[in-house]
Amino acid sequence: MNQETKKRLMNQINIYRSFLILVVICIFAAFLSNSFLSVSNLFNVFKQITVAGIIACGMTFVILTGGIDLSVGSILGLSGVVASGVLQSTGNTGLAVLTALAIGIVCGAVNGFFISHCEIPPFIATLGMMTLLRGCVLIFTKGSPIPVKADIYKFLGKGMILSIPVPVIILILLYLLAHYVLTQTSFGRSVYAFGGNREAARLSGISVKRTEWMVYIINGLLSGVAAVVLTARLGSAQSTSGQGIEMDAIAAVILGGTSLSGGTGFVLPTVIGAMIMGIIDNILTLMNVNPHATYIVKGAVVLIAVLVDKKVKDLSAKAE
Repeated sequence: MNQETKKRLMNQINIYRSFLILVVICIFAAFLSNSFLSVSNLFNVFKQITVAGIIACGMTFVILTGGIDLSVGSILGLSGVVASGVLQSTGNTGLAVLTALAIGIVCGAVNGFFISHCEIPPFIATLGMMTLLRGCVLIFTKGSPIPVKADIYKFLGKGMILSIPVPVIILILLYLLAHYVLTQTSFGRSVYAFGGNREAARLSGISVKRTEWMVYIINGLLSGVAAVVLTARLGSAQSTSGQGIEMDAIAAVILGGTSLSGGTGFVLPTVIGAMIMGIIDNILTLMNVNPHATYIVKGAVVLIAVLVDKKVKDLSAKAE
């Protein structure tokens, strides 16, 4: 087998490994529980992954640049509670949705500014933002949930169109749009170039600061979308909304084949990664496993996914 053939083979493994993992986990889950393959349970899985899937879509942009965003859960939380507060005060669903999206964009822009212009490492910048925003959520809500009563707003989280849940439709549309942006636009090419080699991207005329800034704005925007879907589905905004969801999103991106070092990956397989995380949650619930054990399993999945990512990258390097 020559070097070129080896390289193509490793690229194929990198693209399709998420699908293979999903198939294996589904077979394993079907053996563990007879209820897993029921139509109602599978619909429940699809609905449950929508919020983490939307967050993971934005996280793919960030990780493709070699960055990370730990603040997405807190952005979701703040966007959700403020939007619910606006809805409670005005009854205007459109204004509430726009508020959630605006807060997501602003928070993402602040993250991007500190990272791209102030050159603060993404881990530190977003960790600080995560803590800051969670404090804002607790102050705004005083620890109490904010009910959502508008039926039009709830439709975004509980409604059905042609027997398909609205959140699933939103998820599909966002992934198709993200795929188009990354594969068919100059901005998408800039994201891949930035993640592959920042200095080379700069020398080729790409505005690296603007590119890095924009991926965090996109991530913030999608966190706002996820906040609308979550609060609409639950019928309330909780002060704890979004806690820990960053781990699900990061794991979904890695399981989808996007490299943590940036420059390599695709957005569509990320939704498969989100499904894998959702199935893990679902099967543990069906087996009546202690809910706290979920964190152990998810942590193990993240570690294994990172290890696989490293091994695939090493093999690809050798093939070259």
